[in-house]
Amino acid sequence: MEEQTSLRDVPAVAAGVSVAGARTTATRGPLAVTAESCFRIASLTKVFTSTALVRTLRDKGVPLGTPVVELLPGLAPDWRADESLTIEQILGQVSGLSESVDAATVMALGDGDGALLEAARLVVRAGNEREPGERWSYYNGNYILAGSILAALSGTTFESALKGDLLDRWGLARTGFETSTASVTGWNGTTELPLLGYPRTRRPSGGLWSSVPELLAVGEGLLADQALLEEISRPRTRSGDPMAYGLGWALGRSGQMYLNGRLPGYRAAMVLVPDRDYVSVALANQQTALPALARLLSDMQQPLTGDDIANVVNDFAA
Repeated sequence: MEEQTSLRDVPAVAAGVSVAGARTTATRGPLAVTAESCFRIASLTKVFTSTALVRTLRDKGVPLGTPVVELLPGLAPDWRADESLTIEQILGQVSGLSESVDAATVMALGDGDGALLEAARLVVRAGNEREPGERWSYYNGNYILAGSILAALSGTTFESALKGDLLDRWGLARTGFETSTASVTGWNGTTELPLLGYPRTRRPSGGLWSSVPELLAVGEGLLADQALLEEISRPRTRSGDPMAYGLGWALGRSGQMYLNGRLPGYRAAMVLVPDRDYVSVALANQQTALPALARLLSDMQQPLTGDDIANVVNDFAA
């Protein structure tokens, strides 16, 4: 961290690494934080949504190849998407859905318990622009559907399903959608940003707060469940796609799993190297910090893989 000169103006940075379950964490910056402080993790939320849904499907004996419309039958009257679209394809960002439903549109649906399903209705009503499986394209609408499926399978809201199916099971008491005394404020340049809520319709794709130890615990949990890990890390993309991608994770050339997250005032990045039992994560509360976080995580894993992955971690589409 000290070698990353571009981190020196970041108010708060927290990072950690776990190798075979042995953890090291560190913080830096003028704002007093600890490794347990909570940052917005933005699109790292997709790891939680994907993991919880794959686990729930496994527990209930529902194949990943099940068509989405079968699990969300209430959307059938408005369904204009390809009826063969599967759970696996939405988690793998190869759905081919028309990417016409934006953040403002789903935010306008409000924060009621039924808002997420109504957002999913808009997503499938927009139809497909290409056949499912044909090409990878990063679209948060896929995870609106994934969150709706998780809620439907659990018979509750998405937030309650995520808490019961993953957060509580893995002892992640500090990870959630609400701010707390441990929440770190974000910064844009020299401007401190207010702590704001996050719309429920977008939560499956990017709403969580979490900390370095709890993100390391998620990585450790994946590494400990070989069947789950193999399912999530298997590529769902084709050779001509912009990147290799599994279920919620981009995939590196030496088996790395990586992604980043971006929200106003926050940047986050995470890397797994499964065959080395290795997890690393870095969080910052400054909008300009992502290239430095990507460089930090790349330098940490490079002795294990020989790969410089700073650019791909920074350029990931989150």
